[in-house]
Amino acid sequence: MAQKPIYLGEEDHLRVTAAVSAAEQHTSGEIVTILTEKSDDYLDVALCWAAAASLVGLAALAMNADFYLRVWDTLTGQWGAEHTPSELFWMAGLFAALQFAGAMIVLAWWPFRLILVPGRIKTKRVHARAVSFFKVGAERRTHGRTGILIYLSMREHRAEIVADAAIAHQVPEAVWGEAMIDMLGELKEGRTAAAMVSGVEHVGRVLAEHFPRAEDDENEIPDRLIEL
Repeated sequence: MAQKPIYLGEEDHLRVTAAVSAAEQHTSGEIVTILTEKSDDYLDVALCWAAAASLVGLAALAMNADFYLRVWDTLTGQWGAEHTPSELFWMAGLFAALQFAGAMIVLAWWPFRLILVPGRIKTKRVHARAVSFFKVGAERRTHGRTGILIYLSMREHRAEIVADAAIAHQVPEAVWGEAMIDMLGELKEGRTAAAMVSGVEHVGRVLAEHFPRAEDDENEIPDRLIEL
């Protein structure tokens, strides 16, 4: 089993935590940070590709039936044998099954599987996972519903910012676009901790403008980075 990559060390975690604490000094908003290796296994996508490979194989078999029958006869030692319809269907089924199994073996290699996942599907899966984590870790967990999640999915090279009701009501989603661009820029340079810190600082500035910290404000959600 492949060892899980380590994206952030202890100092990096402390750096992100410190950035969250500093940002929350000026806002009643609560910032949650999550970093994960991947947001989905995309097994369904692998199955679709394997099924497609099987169908393409059957089409190739139909278009070159004489060639494949000669190969079959050579392998089985049945030179020029007459095959019944049931035998032909059985051979076609076996061929399709081998195509499917071969494709799944190749797609078991995660980097190749991820290459074959369309970008739109990656984006949707990352967003869905970010929303699910937000619902568990931040939504409605603050008094004024001012929780916000900054989410990095490393394998997909995607970031998401999900805000609670009060924030979403006052801050358009487009405002977070600049923060995500900055984060992804840092990620492309291999600076994972800097990417998260950049996102935290940008989100903190926006929250401080719309949700300044009150004197009696309490820290309702831990500041530490969650790495899954």
